Amino acid sequence: MELTINGESFRHTGAPDMPLLWYLRDVLRLTGSKFGCGVGQCGACTVHVGGKAQRSCLVPMSALSGQAVTTIEGLANGDDLHAVQQAWIEEDVPQCGYCQAGQIMAAVDLLKRKAQPSDADIGQLTNLCRCGTYPRIRKAVKRAAQLMAEAKANEAKSADARTKAHDGKSGEAKS
Repeated sequence: MELTINGESFRHTGAPDMPLLWYLRDVLRLTGSKFGCGVGQCGACTVHVGGKAQRSCLVPMSALSGQAVTTIEGLANGDDLHAVQQAWIEEDVPQCGYCQAGQIMAAVDLLKRKAQPSDADIGQLTNLCRCGTYPRIRKAVKRAAQLMAEAKANEAKSADARTKAHDGKSGEAKS
């Protein structure tokens, strides 16, 4: 079975019922996703499958043929952190840190669906934090939304400037 994890192709030839979490941790040594409860309740193992948050302890390898999986290790673009990762640092979210990879992956999924989530939207995230850093998580999700909106605005300005520069060059050539 072929699948893509963090942009890299892999072939799984083992047990089809092996949970994705064990494949990530034991085979690929991607240990950011954590084992918490093993029944999909805590969210410490959250990754993205096909662009959507999934509890990797519940997803059998047999369900992943041709799918793209993103883990916390694949969220950043080289040295450029994802806006949610940056906000997590700025808001000093982690205490023990065990659940944070799953929290971040759930927050990224939320922000894909809702660019400006309300407190109620954030409160619907079902990832558990034993340290109780929920107020900082909420602040970080809102900060990430702000960072993402600023990045989108900057991209639009840059694109507009490139268009104007290109149009100016085209106009000069025609004269």
